[in-house]
Amino acid sequence: MSHVAMKISNDVSVAPPSRATSMGRALAMVAAMCLSLPACETMKNTMDSINVFDEDKADTASADAGSVDANTNPRKHAVMRAGVHAVAPESIDDYMDQQEASLRKLLSGTDVVVTRVGETIILSMPGSATFSSGSSSVESSFVPVLDFVVVVLDEFNQTYIDVVGHTDSKGSEQYNKRLSEQRARSVARYFESREVISERVMADGMGEADPIAPNNTREGRAMNRRVEITLRPVT
Repeated sequence: MSHVAMKISNDVSVAPPSRATSMGRALAMVAAMCLSLPACETMKNTMDSINVFDEDKADTASADAGSVDANTNPRKHAVMRAGVHAVAPESIDDYMDQQEASLRKLLSGTDVVVTRVGETIILSMPGSATFSSGSSSVESSFVPVLDFVVVVLDEFNQTYIDVVGHTDSKGSEQYNKRLSEQRARSVARYFESREVISERVMADGMGEADPIAPNNTREGRAMNRRVEITLRPVT
């Protein structure tokens, strides 16, 4: 029996135990690689899908942020679409300081009162110098003063311009409201005719609702008849 067993062993090629183990490991690795190739490809596709999804989410979030900004501040959206850039937060004080200095220099000797309140500049133009009684047409003698303002608006072109008309209390409230609006629009249209970007300019009228002096005196009524131009930085 032992001779037969030995014969069989000699006729049949049997690898030594250590070699068999090495070959088994190699075969297992090849099989694993074969199995892993589709898995790797699947994983890559999955990761690519995740990355694309993340990019889509980022683009959507950016678009949503833009929409929110447009909805919450449509005026800013309009001026930026017109090519106006916002003033950097760290530059606002210096920007408004320089603008104020230019206005005070150019408007010195005119009837325009320049007032600075924080980041806002207010130009108060007396109605008696700007308009004839009951008229919404800018007096020709006041046009050079508006031209001084235009010079500054052109230089400091990152500024909102709010033009608001005011009247005294003589006449009906409805009439005064309408007149104040017409006067504000006249000044705004003049700025736009001098190529100030229209998106920067807004016009409104308060009528007799916001007096700065008593209306029971001639002097007080004269002070209340005015156009105020408020300048604020685009931020």
